[in-house]
Amino acid sequence: MAVSSSSWDLPLVAVCQVTSTPDKQQNFQACAELVREAARLGACLAFLPEAFDFIARDPAETLHLSEPLGGKLLGEYTQLARECGLWLSLGGFHERGQDWEQTQKIYNCHVLLNSKGSVVATYRKTHLCDVELPGQGPMRESNSTMPGPGLESPVSTPAGKIGLAICYDMRFPELSLALAQAGAEILTYPSAFGSVTGPAHWEVLLRARAIETQCYVVAAAQCGRHHEKRASYGHSMVVDPWGTVVARCSEGPGLCLARIDLSYLRQLRQHLPVFQHRRPDIYGSLGHPPS
Repeated sequence: MAVSSSSWDLPLVAVCQVTSTPDKQQNFQACAELVREAARLGACLAFLPEAFDFIARDPAETLHLSEPLGGKLLGEYTQLARECGLWLSLGGFHERGQDWEQTQKIYNCHVLLNSKGSVVATYRKTHLCDVELPGQGPMRESNSTMPGPGLESPVSTPAGKIGLAICYDMRFPELSLALAQAGAEILTYPSAFGSVTGPAHWEVLLRARAIETQCYVVAAAQCGRHHEKRASYGHSMVVDPWGTVVARCSEGPGLCLARIDLSYLRQLRQHLPVFQHRRPDIYGSLGHPPS
């Protein structure tokens, strides 16, 4: 597609790729450096991956390192957003919720901060990753984490209306379709994808979600080795509503930038009006698991 001559007027977003460890302060320094660079480059919004706060060695360490939303770490990000004057998508925070005392479990919480550092939305991951794949250590997210209660309405930001999701959620197209129907123009899947599923599924799922919803898809990812037990695939990217990868990070920590062109998105939706052609009247009975 031709780029309009005024492309530099379009909102710029930054997608950050990091290697979180169990060291929270070191992780904050690494993320803050990328966010400051994003601000210097003119981004209005920076996306951080799932577990930007830390990746622990086991469920006990995860619970020990977790904090409430009102804790010290989120306070530091509030100041960072304010100092840099940009919005921050904090892709997956290990949150001690209101029910921490009773449950002793946390939420995987995607927090959206505006440029004044205020929390404008929180989405708690609804699909937990409990999988066992040959060649990749078993994942049992539910050992330490509770599923969130539901979806969040898309949020207006300087780049467009954002629908919040997290990592494993990308395998459930119903979630992305629900967000798109609620007005989302950008879907975001901050992630920590493994080394087996990454090469096989990462890009194809992100591109499929973009094509079927006619949304931009922004996926900030963890990369590299976090500690002796865990590594992530990386390949952070931005996909446009046509399904084209318009930005991607290279192998290590760093960032990539993309312009969000909402007039292109609207034009595409007009030319290929899939949402007008949907038949919700016939899909309902197929929503049950195979017997």
